[in-house]
Amino acid sequence: MTFELEEAVRASVELGEGPTWDSGARRLLWVDILGSRIHSFDPVSGHSEATATGQHVGAAKPRAGGGTVVNLRDGIGLYDAAGEFTWLHHAPTPGRRGNDAAVAPDGALWAGTMRYDETAGGGTLTRVAADGSAVVVVPDATVSNGIGWSPDGSRMYYIDTPTRRIDVFDYSDGQAKNRRPWVRIEEGAGWPDGLTVDAAGSVWVALWDGAAVRRYTPDGALDRTLALPVERPTACAFGGTQLTDLYITTARTGLTAPHALSGSLLVVPDAGQGLPQPAFAG
Repeated sequence: MTFELEEAVRASVELGEGPTWDSGARRLLWVDILGSRIHSFDPVSGHSEATATGQHVGAAKPRAGGGTVVNLRDGIGLYDAAGEFTWLHHAPTPGRRGNDAAVAPDGALWAGTMRYDETAGGGTLTRVAADGSAVVVVPDATVSNGIGWSPDGSRMYYIDTPTRRIDVFDYSDGQAKNRRPWVRIEEGAGWPDGLTVDAAGSVWVALWDGAAVRRYTPDGALDRTLALPVERPTACAFGGTQLTDLYITTARTGLTAPHALSGSLLVVPDAGQGLPQPAFAG
């Protein structure tokens, strides 16, 4: 199947990640983890801007009352609508930083961490409630990455990148149970990174070092591959006012001769139909 790939924001960020459509502000949020910046993009005006966070930032998601919740090196922080910062869950751990995160149907934040040296089992996946209370759900992740929920909220998908798997949990009442492998990425195809779930329940996953985004149907069958010119796509999300455009973040870190678009925000118009993403309740 043919598709059109466009440059949404030309940039040279080291480690772009975490695209998220902010429906309230009608903008696309994404982060440069190593550049310690939250980026926002208005596809109507074409305006793009960046905000410095002061430390490495793994993800930024909209808050129900305005502003953003951020998964930082030292824990979970909040920016209000005026840009003022406060800590919600301050838990610094030497050698560790926040990575990908997602907001669950009930408004809680599921936030991943990893060690800078990627020590096996050195990361976590934690559910953070609106009041800042935190429960570690996966205590032994290595590179905690993509998280998403099925349209009916009964399944939670999760990636710990070195496993080469997308796993699935049974999800109910804010709890994820019965983790099991769902899709395995074959050797040579890259490493599973960020993911998003569309309105049909299919899972789209970016393949680091695989130069592609794949879509898997709800029964785990591969039914679409978007081959990309960049070696390291990191994550994908549907955005735009109709949630039909697939935005893809990319990285150039570690590449000796990165493609000209590596580090940019890319978009595939009319790639499919996305789901509205809940805002963080805190």
